[in-house]
Amino acid sequence: MAASMTESAVPASADSKATVARLSQVSFSYDGGQTWALDHLSMEVHAGEHLCILGANGSGKSTLGSILSGATAPDHGQVELMGRAVCFDTPDQGRQIDTEAYRQARRSIGMVFQNPEDQIVTTVVQDDVAFGPENLSIPRQKMLSCVPAALRQVDLQTRMNDDPTRMSGGQQQRLALAGSLAMNPGMMVLDEPGAMLDAAGRQEIQSILCRLTTQGTAVVHITHLLEQARQADRVLVLDHGRIVASGRPDQILTRKDLPALIGKPDRNPLTQSRAPEADTKTTVNNHAIAMVKLSNVSYSFPDAGSKALNGVNLELAAGQTLAIIGRNGSGKSTLARLICALAAPDSGSIQVAGLPLAGPDQPKAKHLRRHNLKLLRQRVGYVMQYPEHQLFADTVAQDIAYGPHNLGYGPEQVQHRVDDAMKLLGIGDLADRSPFDLSGGQRRLVAIAGVVACSPQLLVLDEVTASLDPQACARIMTLLRVLHKRGITIVMSTHADREALDLADQTLLLEHGETLAYGTTAEVVERYHQLLATDAAEKGATGKKAERDQADQKPLSLLARLDPRAKLVTFLLAMFTAFAISTPTQLVLALMVTVGLFAAARAPLRSILNSVKGFLALMLLLALFNLLVTQTGRRLAAWGPFVLTTGGIWVAVLYACRFMLIIFLGALLVETTTPTQMTDACESLLSPLSRLGIHTNEIALVLSLALRFIPTLGREVQAIVEAQAARGGSIESGSLSQRLHAAIAITVPVFAGALRHADNLSRALDARCYEGSRQQRTHYRLLRLGRMDILFIALMAVYLLALLLHPLF
Repeated sequence: MAASMTESAVPASADSKATVARLSQVSFSYDGGQTWALDHLSMEVHAGEHLCILGANGSGKSTLGSILSGATAPDHGQVELMGRAVCFDTPDQGRQIDTEAYRQARRSIGMVFQNPEDQIVTTVVQDDVAFGPENLSIPRQKMLSCVPAALRQVDLQTRMNDDPTRMSGGQQQRLALAGSLAMNPGMMVLDEPGAMLDAAGRQEIQSILCRLTTQGTAVVHITHLLEQARQADRVLVLDHGRIVASGRPDQILTRKDLPALIGKPDRNPLTQSRAPEADTKTTVNNHAIAMVKLSNVSYSFPDAGSKALNGVNLELAAGQTLAIIGRNGSGKSTLARLICALAAPDSGSIQVAGLPLAGPDQPKAKHLRRHNLKLLRQRVGYVMQYPEHQLFADTVAQDIAYGPHNLGYGPEQVQHRVDDAMKLLGIGDLADRSPFDLSGGQRRLVAIAGVVACSPQLLVLDEVTASLDPQACARIMTLLRVLHKRGITIVMSTHADREALDLADQTLLLEHGETLAYGTTAEVVERYHQLLATDAAEKGATGKKAERDQADQKPLSLLARLDPRAKLVTFLLAMFTAFAISTPTQLVLALMVTVGLFAAARAPLRSILNSVKGFLALMLLLALFNLLVTQTGRRLAAWGPFVLTTGGIWVAVLYACRFMLIIFLGALLVETTTPTQMTDACESLLSPLSRLGIHTNEIALVLSLALRFIPTLGREVQAIVEAQAARGGSIESGSLSQRLHAAIAITVPVFAGALRHADNLSRALDARCYEGSRQQRTHYRLLRLGRMDILFIALMAVYLLALLLHPLF
C-alpha cells in the first residue's frame, strides 16, 4: 500500500530548496512500545514549502508536529532540524540526543499548539508576544517594531494591553500565532491553528502562511480542513503513525480513496444501531412548549467592564434546533453557559426546560433553587468548548458512566447506556484508556458520549465539531439529526458550519454580545456574510477601523501609568505602617489618602469588593470579637460575660479600619499593576542580589508564571465543578455531606490538571526558547522613573512621615 501512495513525496520544485527538517525511520510510543503513535516514519520539509498534514484523529499528526518543532525526541530513528542532527541511533550506544543541537534548532522553529491557552505565559498581550524575542536576545528597538507588526498580522493590534487569559479560544489562537511570528522562525509548525476560528479568521491564517512561505519560511500545517490543504504545496496523509499518501494537493485531494485515508464519513452509523433508551420526557414533540426562553438577558464578567451579553432575547420550542453563530469573542460560549445555569445573568429572565433559572419567577428560597438545579441537570446536557475540562475519570468507560450513575440508573442500565453511547460515537476501542491520553478530537467524542448517555431533553453544544476529522464530524452531525428527529431540543454554537446550519430551525447571530440577527437560518447567515464583508472592506481600506477601535479604548488611569517599582514599594510601606495607626487623626488621614488613591486609579469598586469580600467577612468577625472582649473605657451594656464599652467600640473600629486599609491597598495595587509589571518590578528591585550569585531573573519568572497560572488553575477547578454539575453531580445541589464528598472528589482531577498544565508550561517555555540563567535576555519593557513617579513617591513619603510622626506631636 505504501509504495504506490508515496511516489510523489517531494514536489520537483522542492529539490532545489534547503532541507530544514529530515526524519528517518522515526518511531514514538506513549505506552512503552505497546502501541506506536509514529511507526518508522521518514519525511523531509524544505525551506519556503507549505506542507499540510492530514489524518484522522489519533493518526499521529500532533506527535509528528511535536517532533518537527523540537519539543519531543523520538524513541527510535534520526532527526535533523535546521541543518543539525539532533537525535540519532548508533550501533554501539543506542539512541543519542544532542541537547545543544536541539537548543540551537528551536531558536529557528516556531510552534503553535493545538490548545493555545497552554502557550500563553504572561498576562498582557504584547508582553506575551515579546517573550520569545526577549529570549532570543533581539534588540529592544527591533522588538518595538516586530511585536506590533505580529499583532497586526493576526488583527490583535487593538488588544495590546488586554489580559490574554480572559480572551476567547479563537483570540488566544491568534495570540499564540503572533508570539511565534515575532520570533521570525525559519520553520513554523502549526497544530490546528484554525480550529477555534471563524471562517474569516481561518482565511486570515491562510494569508499569513502564504506570506511566510513567500519569505522563505517553511510551514508545516496540521489540519482537518481540506480547503486549507488545497492551498499547500504538498499534502501528507498519516494513518496509525505511518505516511500513507504524499504529493501535490491536486494529486492527493482528488483521490477516490482519500476519505478512507483521513476517516471516511459513514452517513448512517446511527440508523443501524440503537441509541440510549430515551425517557418519556425526552421524546416530547410538542413544539408549542418553550424549552428555552430568554428575556432581555445581560451578563458581564465580574472582572470586566464591558458586557459579554447585552439584552439578548430568544425563544426556542421543544424539539427545535438553534444555531448560535458569530465571530470569536461575540458571546456564544457565555450564552451557552447561561442556558445551562453555569452562570447567572446580571439582569433579565431565563427559563429552561420549564424551570425558572433567573428573573422574577425564580424561587427565592435556596433549597428550591437547588431543587430546580437538580431537575435541570436531569433534563439538560452540556458539551464544553474544551473537552479536556469535561473529562475527569480514570477511564473512558468510567467517565461516560458518571452521568447515568448520578441519574439513579442501576448497574446494568448504566453499562447498557455506556456501551450504546460508545458504539454510537465509534469509540468502543477506547473504553479502557485514560481520557487524558487521547487526542483532542477523541476527547471531544468521549465528552459527547458522556452527555448522550444521559438522554437529555435539551442538548447544548459549544463548538462541537472543532478539531475533529471528517469522519467524526459526520458521525456527530448524524447523531444530532437522529436526536432532532426524536424531539430533543438542540442549542449549538458554531462558526457557521454548513452541516450544522442545515440542521437548525432558527439561527441567532451575536456581535459584541448583542443580537445582530435572529430568525430563519438563510436570512441570518446572509446577514453574517454581510457583516464579514463589511468588516473586511473597512479593514482593508486604510486601517481606519483599527484606528477607531484603538481610539475607543479607555486611557490608562494615573495610577496605572506609574512605574510599578514606585507603586510596589510605597504601597507595601503604606500597608505595613497601617499597623501604626492608633489615633482618630491618623485614621482619618489614612482613609483620605486611600480614597484619593482610588480616585486616581478610577478603580472599579464593585470588582474590588468582589475580590476581597472573603477578607471583609473575616474583618467583621475580628471587629465583633474586639467589640465584646475589650473592656476599657466607659461601660455601655452587658450580655452575660460580654460587656460593651466605649474602649471596645474604638478598638473594634480601629482594627477593622486597619485591616480594611491593608486589604484595599493590596487590592488596588493588584488592580492597577499587571502580573508582568509586578515581576519586572521585583526583578529590578532584587537585581543587586544577582551579585551574590542569586538568579533574580528566574525568581521573577517563577513569580510571573505563578501569577499567570493561579487563575488558570482556578478556572480548571471551576470547569471540573461545572462538568460534574452538568452531568448530575451533587456538588451544587446535593446535601451538605454530598457536596463535601463531591468537592473532595475533584481533588484528583484538579491535581491531574495541574500536572498537565505544568507539563504544557514546560513545552511552552521550550517553544519560546527560554533557557533560564544560561541566557542573556533582552527586555521589551524598560522601567524608568519619570517626574510623575518621583512626585508620587514624594507625596507618599510625606504621608507616611506624617502618619508615623503624628503621635510625637
